[in-house]
Amino acid sequence: MSYYAGIDLGATNLRAVVGDPAGESLAIRRRRTPQGPSGIDVTEAVLETLRDACIETGIEPASIDAAAIGSIGPFDLANGAVVDPANLPDTIDRIPLTGPVERLVETDRVALHNDATAGVIGERFYADRNPDDMCYVTVSSGIGAGICCDGSVLSGWDGNAGEIGHIVVDPAGLLRCGCGRPGHWEAYCSGDGIPAYARAIADREPGVETSLPLESDDLDAERVFDATGSDPLADLVVDRVADWNVVGIATLVHAVAPMVVSIGGAVATNNPGAVVEPIRERLGSAVISNVPEVRVTALGDDVVLRGALASAITGGTGDVSERTQTG
Repeated sequence: MSYYAGIDLGATNLRAVVGDPAGESLAIRRRRTPQGPSGIDVTEAVLETLRDACIETGIEPASIDAAAIGSIGPFDLANGAVVDPANLPDTIDRIPLTGPVERLVETDRVALHNDATAGVIGERFYADRNPDDMCYVTVSSGIGAGICCDGSVLSGWDGNAGEIGHIVVDPAGLLRCGCGRPGHWEAYCSGDGIPAYARAIADREPGVETSLPLESDDLDAERVFDATGSDPLADLVVDRVADWNVVGIATLVHAVAPMVVSIGGAVATNNPGAVVEPIRERLGSAVISNVPEVRVTALGDDVVLRGALASAITGGTGDVSERTQTG
C-alpha cells in the first residue's frame, strides 16, 4: 500500500496526517506550534509530529511515498525554509522544512506550499465540483489566499503568491501589521489584529461604550465577537472589520476573477455570520466584475492539512485530474 503525508504548520497549531492514495486520513497528530526559542525548535516539532502520525498508522517514516507541507510564510523556497514569519516571535528567523522532512521520510518528493495554497488544493481535491477558477482565503492568526486560475494553482516563483493579507486596506495606516508595515488587511481583521483594532477604535472614539477588557491580555477576537449585540464597541469593531474584509476580497476578485471564494480559518469558521455573511451581502457593491460564490469551507479546520495530503498525492501540483479513481 502507498502512504502519503501532509503537514499543516501554523503560527498557533501544528498537525501531521498520514493518508492513503484516495486522500483518506489514517492517522492525525497535533500539537501547539513552539514559539521558539529558535526555528530549529519548530523544525524538530514538525518532525516529531510526523513521526507520531507514522507510529499511530503502524508504519516507518521511510514508508511514506511523498509528503507536502502547508505552512505560514514567507518562504525561501529554493532552500525549503520559512524566513522571518510575521506571527511568530522575532527569535525565530528561519525554519528549515523540506530538507529535514526529506531526510525523515527518505524521499525528495516533498512539496512546500503557503498554507492558503494548500487550502485551495484541498478545496479542489475533495470537492464535488472543482471550478478551474477559485480561491481559498484563510482568516486566522493571519490572512492569506490560495489561488487557482484557469485550472493552475498559483504559487509564484518563490512560493509567496497569495500573501493578500499584506495588501494595504487603510492608507492612513492606523495599525501596523505583524510584518511591521502599516495599514495591512491582516492588521485589522486577523485573529491577532481584531483585539488591537478594538483598542485603537476605543482610543480614537472614547465616547463608544464598552465592557470589553481593553487593558487585559485576555482580550481576544473571540471575546469581541461574543460581545456583539450587547456591546456598542464590539458591534462597531465587527462592522468595520466586515468593511475591510470586503475591500480585501474585492481586491482579490478584481485580480484573478474567481468563480468561487471559499473562506476558512478559525476567525471565519467560528463566526460565519459576522465574517462571511457580510462579505456576501456587501461584495456586489464593491466589485465591477462578476460576483463569485462566497462560501465557508466544507473542510473546516482540516482544509490546510487535507490540502497538504492532496498535494502529496498529486505530486505537489494540486492537479485534481491526477486524483485516483477511488478518491
